[in-house]
Amino acid sequence: MQQEKQQIAIFASGGGSNARKIIEYFKNSETIAVQLVVSNKKDAGVLDIAHASGIETLVIHRADFAREDQLLTELRARNIDYIVLAGFLLLVPTYLVAAFPQRIFNIHPALLPKYGGKGMYGHFVHEAVKAAGETESGMTIHLVNEQYDKGDILFQARCTLMPEDSPEDIARKVLALEHRYYAEVIEKTITETP
Repeated sequence: MQQEKQQIAIFASGGGSNARKIIEYFKNSETIAVQLVVSNKKDAGVLDIAHASGIETLVIHRADFAREDQLLTELRARNIDYIVLAGFLLLVPTYLVAAFPQRIFNIHPALLPKYGGKGMYGHFVHEAVKAAGETESGMTIHLVNEQYDKGDILFQARCTLMPEDSPEDIARKVLALEHRYYAEVIEKTITETP
């Protein structure tokens, strides 16, 4: 008997370049399927990516996100096993962490524990890295708990920074690492979880 695929919901707030890479990566997977894309912004580019790939979408408002019953009902109706955050800017509420213990992934555009926490996302991270004169940066894939960027680290990849690199240059280098590794680490973690 063939084992059922593990179902993923991707949560994203923006353009969705990481979501696109994850959708492409699992398109022909025998073990994992992207079932749903959730966004807190009705005009997020990630929704167009999902539609083009034939993946169902769900737009949630901040107020809905705070209400336990609504989102969990939607996720359970689709048999979601894992949640993948791909540029999702709202703090994951405690009820969702409890419902998906050690089954929510996030990617952070720096080498945690440096440059993590509330307000540290996107260009804010790269500007802070540049201002500190770091000679390297990178990205961190971690599990999600109740605090920003404090969950167990699964994987980190590094890139060398040059003194002349702008925050935009740093962002490009880090994004290349994200695109290279995020889906692969998700797959490895899910398939090796007993």
